Amino acid sequence: MKTFFDIALIITSIATIICVLLQNRGTGLGSIAGGSDPGAVFSARRGIEKVLFYLTIGFSALLILLVLASIIIFN
Repeated sequence: MKTFFDIALIITSIATIICVLLQNRGTGLGSIAGGSDPGAVFSARRGIEKVLFYLTIGFSALLILLVLASIIIFN
């Protein structure tokens, strides 16, 4: 049972990291400190951006649930 949780946590965390890295909104070194281009205009999410956004939320929620379940069951 513990092996299942460990493998599920690894897969979910890798999927979450990939989803976050694939999102390209606000990229650049200036966005690290919170700044953005003055001319940058962000539009609504469409197509693959919307799917990627919801996948990121889903994988993050699944990761949190798996971590909590792992803590409750094995500690």
